[in-house]
Amino acid sequence: MKFTCTKTNLQNAIFTVQKAITGKSSMPILNGILIETNKDKLILTGSDIDLSIETKVEADIFEEGSIVINARLFGEIIRKLPNDNINISTTDGISTEILCQKSKFNIINMNRNDFPELPKINENMIFSIPENILKNMIRETIFAAAQDETRPILTGVLFETKNKNFNLVALDGYRLALKSEKLENDNEINAVIPAKTLNEVSKILEDGENNVDITFTPNHILFNLGNTKIVSRLLEGEFIKYNSIIPEEFTLKVIAKREDLLNCIERASLMAKDSNTNLIKLNIEENNMIITSNSQLGMVKEEVNIILQGQELQIAFNSKYLIDVLKIMEEDEIILNFSSSVSPCVIKNKDENKNNCTYLVLPVRLLNN
Repeated sequence: MKFTCTKTNLQNAIFTVQKAITGKSSMPILNGILIETNKDKLILTGSDIDLSIETKVEADIFEEGSIVINARLFGEIIRKLPNDNINISTTDGISTEILCQKSKFNIINMNRNDFPELPKINENMIFSIPENILKNMIRETIFAAAQDETRPILTGVLFETKNKNFNLVALDGYRLALKSEKLENDNEINAVIPAKTLNEVSKILEDGENNVDITFTPNHILFNLGNTKIVSRLLEGEFIKYNSIIPEEFTLKVIAKREDLLNCIERASLMAKDSNTNLIKLNIEENNMIITSNSQLGMVKEEVNIILQGQELQIAFNSKYLIDVLKIMEEDEIILNFSSSVSPCVIKNKDENKNNCTYLVLPVRLLNN
């Protein structure tokens, strides 16, 4: 194998495929990058079995072949080389030579035959969505996925298409995030993707309007971004029927400035941080929401102007869950819907034209409730 590539192109490709390499695997080969050359392309692949990333790079190919070398070491070497063309070759099959200006490295190769093959996916069940839209949808839902592995299905995000709607849904038992976009596609898909996969996908997606093509098999999902392909296993099991969790009728509606409410809750949460529940109390009155927190450290009281439709209410929340939602939303005014002090709060944008997100947060039950 022999090729020449610019440092910038090679470094960017390494950075992309390293997102699939955790460095925690008991299989040493999964700490390596597969490097392949064919007629006119350099192909790099990283994998941890569950997630695989392949990217193609422009390079001058002089001899075809394939090797696997340690990803961390290879990445560090390329990063520290001068900003010039890099010549890489292997002659004996045992080691790889890296040349750039006056620098010369020899890296011992890993066993190419041990590297896992990427799942074969027939790319005929495809739908497309602009990269920036998918990136935003992931950002606005992934925070609500469970971190606890006791219910593995909740560590994923539901990927659902039906009635020409594309929905991403995440929930962890305490809160729920739902984001929807219109989709000109009649396929019906229901699959759960590991949140850690979507986290890495969002880092690779651009902010532009180029489409990403998505293909499903019963066990895998493929994201095709042209020169880069991301393949991930799907989580097994059935996702919670989220529609049955979201209330449709409420007795109380609050309209508030999102940023004002966020700032008040963040300040109130400072006093709540010495408890596991980050408890804050909301006293919802006619024109005001009074936010309080008491702890061994002291107490805090905040007030924010609101428009109230319905009866007054006292309710308590884990401040972290409210802060996560308010930070991820972007609209100036939001609506908070309530039914009682022990029922979920459902948060949406006030502008109905932009109301394609739904967030649900469960309250904390107080002793007097």
